[in-house]
Amino acid sequence: MIPAADFIFAIDRIPSSVYVMHEKNEFRLPEHAHNKGQLIYIEGGVAYIHLTNKTLIIPARHYVWIPKGLRHFIEMHKSVIIISLYFYADDDDDHPFFNKGGIYPINTLLMQMLAYSEKWEGDVLPGDKAFPFLAGIKNILPEISRKALPIALPTTENERMQPVLAYISKHLFDTLTLTSVSSKMGFSERTLSRLFQSTMRISFLQYFKLLRMVKAIEMMLQTDKSISEIAYTLGYNNVSAFSNIFYQLTKIRPSEFAKQLQL
Repeated sequence: MIPAADFIFAIDRIPSSVYVMHEKNEFRLPEHAHNKGQLIYIEGGVAYIHLTNKTLIIPARHYVWIPKGLRHFIEMHKSVIIISLYFYADDDDDHPFFNKGGIYPINTLLMQMLAYSEKWEGDVLPGDKAFPFLAGIKNILPEISRKALPIALPTTENERMQPVLAYISKHLFDTLTLTSVSSKMGFSERTLSRLFQSTMRISFLQYFKLLRMVKAIEMMLQTDKSISEIAYTLGYNNVSAFSNIFYQLTKIRPSEFAKQLQL
């Protein structure tokens, strides 16, 4: 395991550089932040970026921008490939994109540019031949990153909620209701409803729907199941209901999303 302090020092050592990394070190690190904005491209599976109060779900063939100073840690399967570029932050205030972050589907241009960046590792400095190319990647991000994927799962450190969330995750394929979960976990419906709202700013039903959509994305990436098979596995009686909820939460139909993953 790379000591977090050494890793952050390497990234931030030269503020004006672009730091290029193609190794799978990120998933071993504890929560951390850096003084550079980070572009991460995901290939071959799904990864999770854990923030203070939510978890971002990053499907394959998507990239994420993490603004400078944002504390996070990344969890991913060993089969996942990531490309990370850490960019100088002196011009971040020139466009709001660089301070808000987001998850976006990759396009052909950016994919080709990121693939070409594998020629380099570590610091690339102003004046190096590679620097204008890498700077070009940062410069095009605001233009090509117009439609963010709104897949964020709220999280909480509340001790009363931890066993509730663990139970929901374990029984994701069952027909859970606020009534059944409250009874199982020893809460009144009113108390559990208030806990969801106060600790996660979301209702039980919204959380359950969102968690199922996260599992749906995982199944699209990691199994050969069809959209209808995924819908029925997750407990939906028909594909239309599943598709409508998927669209409500992601602003894209599951069939269209699956096609994006195969491009």
